[in-house]
Amino acid sequence: MNKEAIFNIIIRNSREVIPELEGYNFKPSDRLVDLGANSIDRAEIVMMTIEALSMRIPKVALAGANNIGELVDLIYEKLQSV
Repeated sequence: MNKEAIFNIIIRNSREVIPELEGYNFKPSDRLVDLGANSIDRAEIVMMTIEALSMRIPKVALAGANNIGELVDLIYEKLQSV
């Protein structure tokens, strides 16, 4: 799994949780909170992404990400260490 695939999963999940983002052109520097995601939305997007990747890690392990690109990087690192 490469970073682009992880990015696309996060985009898909973001659009599912926040339908208003359909058609939005996501960038790695985007912050979910700036796109209208409240804390519950963000937790759901992360949970859906972890499940889509069949990962078993605590969501708190990804809490340090400040934007989508950093979230992708953290998830990618976790996948490499499994």
